[in-house]
Parts: sequence; structure tokens; C-alpha cells
Amino acid sequence: MRIESRYNGPTGSGNGGWSAGMFAAEAGGTGPVEVTLRRPPPLETELSLVDGEVRDPAGELVAEVRPVDAVDAVVPPVDLETAVAAATRYPGLVEHPFPGCYVCGPQRADGLRIFPGRLPDGRTAAPFRAPEQVSEATVWAALDCPGGWTVLAPGRPYLLGRIAAVVGALPAPGDECVVTGALLGVDGRKAAVHTSLYGPDGALLGAARATWIAR
Repeated sequence: MRIESRYNGPTGSGNGGWSAGMFAAEAGGTGPVEVTLRRPPPLETELSLVDGEVRDPAGELVAEVRPVDAVDAVVPPVDLETAVAAATRYPGLVEHPFPGCYVCGPQRADGLRIFPGRLPDGRTAAPFRAPEQVSEATVWAALDCPGGWTVLAPGRPYLLGRIAAVVGALPAPGDECVVTGALLGVDGRKAAVHTSLYGPDGALLGAARATWIAR
């Protein structure tokens, strides 16, 4: 496995959701998978997955991958118009800890450009146009940042620590989808979040639960 440099999150490391999705796909299986990131996933580095552990060429642990029974983390949908309006309130357009992030970075014209804004009830929502090439890692990436932005705030950066996801179906290239996120609670430096991805017809494509860690 190799995380291409274009799939970065913070500068110099892989986007957490994309990386976790790649690791989950490598693990195989048909059920939900949980990935725990033990350090920022390195870019352009050959990684191996053995016995549920992702390691770099030096043998350093990068992540742990394991199957889970279920991911019951569905966040209710909103319509596309509501998601588009929410995206205009995306805090990352004003201040972003990682503006070059492949998923939510406003500086990335070639990224997924998912800009989650707050809804009146505290959830986040954003439109998401599926790119020309779609994989399970794409869905994991789309389920990543909208959860983080339920707790991210100016001067308060968080990083993905653990994510468990289930992918029911892939969007077709060009599909206009909607992503929603919800904050379950904050315990010290840890924030628990849920996210869901919906297709153009409102069908649930994927869902995730995640733990984000304050830096």
C-alpha cells in the first residue's frame, strides 16, 4: 500500500479518512471495519498490513485494523439545497488548520471540496460531488472531515484518531451527494462524532463513527 501525496490531510501526512479507507480495503472482508491511527499516515511510503497492523518499512506501527460487529451511526439527512446553504457557513473558509487537506481544504481545487457548515441543530452538512474515480477510500474520506467540523473551531484543531465505517454502495462519478455529521460528546481531548453519506436519491451510502483528538 502507498498513500499518494495528493491524498494528504495535514501537511506531510495522509488524510485520516482516506488512509483508513485504504487500510480497510486492504484488510478485505464484507462487514464494518474499525481503524485506529497510531501516528500520522506517511505519504509515498510503502506500507504493509499483517495481522491487523499497518507498518512502515522500518517496522513502525502506523495503524491497527479490525472488524467490528456493526456501525450504528446514522445522522439524519438534509436535502441538497440545505446542504449547499450550510456550506456557505463553513468555518474553514475563514480559518482552517489544514487548508491543503484533500477532503475539506479550500486551497485544493483538485480535492473533494467538502465544506461542512453548521445547521441550526448543531449538525454539519455539506454537498459532495463524487469525483471521476470513486473507491471505498473515497467514501471513507467523505465520512471523515464532516465529523471533525462538528467540534473544530478557530484555535482548536483536532485530528482523527479512530474511525469505524460501513460502505453500503459507492456513488457514481458526478453524483451530487450530501454528507451530514453530528457531535455526540466531548471527553477531555476526545470528541465522539457520527457521519453519514447520502446519494442523490436520498439513499444511505455509508456511515461512520469516529473519535477525534485535540492537538
